[in-house]
Amino acid sequence: MDSKIIGKIVKFHRKKAGLNQKDLAELAGVGKTVVFDIEKGKETVKYKTLINILFVLNIRIELKSPLMDLFNQNSYEKI
Repeated sequence: MDSKIIGKIVKFHRKKAGLNQKDLAELAGVGKTVVFDIEKGKETVKYKTLINILFVLNIRIELKSPLMDLFNQNSYEKI
């Protein structure tokens, strides 16, 4: 997924939640500029930071591939 689309999704959810960038940043435990960067589509945001923001906004990441059923049938330790 394109980083600009992720930014638009975050911005949409943030606004629907009635949060400004500073509020979201505080709830996610990150700096305000990070929220701005994500919403503008910056590609160098740390994974953990993005996950924290998505968690606050109740956005879930779902990984899909033709092999996911096979992956889910195996224990994670075997791989």
